[in-house]
Amino acid sequence: MADEQQVNGAAQGEAQAQQEQAFAIQRIYTKDVSFEAPNSPEIFRKEWKPELNLDLNVKNTKLEDNTYEVVLKITATNKVGEDVAFLAEVHQAGIFTIADSIEEAQRAQLLGAFCPNILFPYARECLSSLVSRATFPQLNLAPVNFDAVFAQHMQQQQQQAEQQADA
Repeated sequence: MADEQQVNGAAQGEAQAQQEQAFAIQRIYTKDVSFEAPNSPEIFRKEWKPELNLDLNVKNTKLEDNTYEVVLKITATNKVGEDVAFLAEVHQAGIFTIADSIEEAQRAQLLGAFCPNILFPYARECLSSLVSRATFPQLNLAPVNFDAVFAQHMQQQQQQAEQQADA
């Protein structure tokens, strides 16, 4: 009886290990960083009433079977009046393993929402560090709901496909 429980426990452990290996983070890294303050030092003399424009973009590339690179690109453009105070861009990337056993829709959700959720805190910290090192007021980005962004993207693609089918 004890042997039977050990065998069942081992089988459950293997099944759990296989499920855990369905998704794995291989590496998280900063792929590209750019910072420009084209109107300095004059911009520091102006009254600080900035207008922040934030652009987010997610791109994924299949590297090999079950291995993907996901790149979260964040571009922050801060203007004071008509003058650009700074332009900061971070490409935060990660290499992820996603098993073949995961359905295509779930794989798209992982690549389009789950992985960017993992990468965002790293990108946010890098962007904040760049801005503060340039002696601008601290830039604190609010969390992003990548699940909602992904759902909106999928809805737009579906509408485009319907429009093309009607045409």
